[in-house]
Amino acid sequence: MKFKNLLNTKGHKPSFGLKELLGYIGPGLLVTVGFIDPGNWASNIAAGSDYGYKLLWMVTLSTIMLILLQHNVAHLGIVTGDCLSEAANRHLKPWLSKTVLTTALVAAISTAMAEILGGAIALNLLFRVPVKAGAVIILAVILLLLYSNSYKKLEKVIVGFVSIIGISFLYELSVVHISWGEAVRGWTVIQFPHGSMPVIMAVLGAVVMPHNLFLHSEIIQSRQWNLEEEAVIKRQLRYEFLDTLFSMIIGWAINSAMIILAATTFFSQRIKVSELGQAQQMLVPLVGSFAAVLFGVALLFAGISSTMTAGMAGGTIFAGMFGEPYDIRDRHTKIGVAGILTLAAVVIFLIKDPFKGLVYSQMLLSIQLPITVITQVYLTSSKKVMGNYKNSFLNNIVLWLIAFVLTVLNVMLLVSYL
Repeated sequence: MKFKNLLNTKGHKPSFGLKELLGYIGPGLLVTVGFIDPGNWASNIAAGSDYGYKLLWMVTLSTIMLILLQHNVAHLGIVTGDCLSEAANRHLKPWLSKTVLTTALVAAISTAMAEILGGAIALNLLFRVPVKAGAVIILAVILLLLYSNSYKKLEKVIVGFVSIIGISFLYELSVVHISWGEAVRGWTVIQFPHGSMPVIMAVLGAVVMPHNLFLHSEIIQSRQWNLEEEAVIKRQLRYEFLDTLFSMIIGWAINSAMIILAATTFFSQRIKVSELGQAQQMLVPLVGSFAAVLFGVALLFAGISSTMTAGMAGGTIFAGMFGEPYDIRDRHTKIGVAGILTLAAVVIFLIKDPFKGLVYSQMLLSIQLPITVITQVYLTSSKKVMGNYKNSFLNNIVLWLIAFVLTVLNVMLLVSYL
């Protein structure tokens, strides 16, 4: 079902009360799933086990960037009725839009690979299912869910998964000793420990994910009231910002919890973690067997829920290349969803080191990210595209600054390898 037809409420006057606001919550949480996926787990565990609390600042910076970017791209979806992919197809030169969207599809494959792989690793940890067989199982389950359920049902399922992940980490944090002074310093002081650039970029790519920008601009339209009244549009934008802010803060807390857990259990013991399975096994003597089981369960739910959103993003990007919205009944959306997820599963059969594959996949996302962000800011700055709702001068300064910072960090990553 097309997202923009989900609430066909033309002529409906929303009450704008607390109930209406709570009903608006949801799209932001689906985006949140994307940056608490297994790729984040690998990046955050690498950050915490190798550098302790020192890279927590990257989660803070990334989340601030994410709030601003996600709000901006949702703004595009609400005002124009087009997702980012459709808008790029409509307003950019054909060769440029195809180039931008092709790189976004590559990033979506990289994302989906990490998420399917994470779910497969979780099946291996919990039930001893071989990783490659687990990848096939996860792929089949996700395709079944995406092709058989409506968006509204999927939203409820995914929000439930986020709740399970959050509760799991709250429990695990409750059984470890945390140095909150070091944590506060880590969140607020920018540090670049020797050799940390690849991990910093992996954390960045794992939080500010290109496919989520495309996805948010599409799914926000499931909340759109079809009224052409300026007051209603402004209220929608306000509700969307509250939804985004609330959801991104939850994501910030869960990502921070991952780094803190790795710092307190692994870095403090000088334990080098090179795979997610090793992390779960090491939790047993350090914080107890129940925490290790919760680790596996939360990883499984993270893998399943984030793979669903990655598939939806892939369908959104591919359909947008043909000027169409996401519609699981439509041929282009079906091809995009199945193609992205299947190619991602194939990549899993080709990689030798799953943990490094997860980390490097997030680095690839960070490399593609400036392309998506520059495209987004260009479109939302255009009066032709946005009309009176184009970015303000101050918004443009902040958004272009984010694009500049992302580009500089990518250059620093390249230099670190050279």
